[in-house]
Amino acid sequence: MSDVSAKDVKALRERTGAGMMDCKAALTEAAGDMDKAVELLRVRNQAQAAKRSGRVASEGAVASYIHAGGRIGVLLEVDCETDFVARNEDFQEFVRDVALHIAAAAPQYVSEEDVPEEAKEAESRIFEEQASDKPENVRPKIVEGRIRKWMEEVVLLDQEHVNKDKHGGKTIEELRAEAASKTGENVVIRRFTRYVVGEE
Repeated sequence: MSDVSAKDVKALRERTGAGMMDCKAALTEAAGDMDKAVELLRVRNQAQAAKRSGRVASEGAVASYIHAGGRIGVLLEVDCETDFVARNEDFQEFVRDVALHIAAAAPQYVSEEDVPEEAKEAESRIFEEQASDKPENVRPKIVEGRIRKWMEEVVLLDQEHVNKDKHGGKTIEELRAEAASKTGENVVIRRFTRYVVGEE
């Protein structure tokens, strides 16, 4: 089935945020199978996003978000490659969504590379101590699992967006990759600061 309907192309575009021609090509290749087409696009988008990640992102936006009656505030910098994309509505919405998430989820680091080695080691020691009553051969797996869980709690890119209704359980990294795919540019969450009234 090489003839795909415009309706299917539109539906796939809405589901994935990919370009019209990419959606049409994926549907053609998947013989009209919507789920297979989504899978094809995800694989391609990740490959394209990996290529884009090497490009310099020197434009972007600083966004602020105030939450909980002025008690929590976030300043966030997200970079892209051109001022054209920085002004784009999809990019702006992504930045706002990430700022809102930071206010609610309180991550401590942007990426796993930002987590200091001593923080990882300190957590590992705690988890090893907690697993000391378990058989020795399973302890490393337990510690590894708990470190993974801890990373999801403290690392922004590893966290699922708090708005599950809107984002369906996608992580911030998945949303960042989608934003890069939609805009065709390298999108980088550079840094953030979260303020809470009365906290140092």
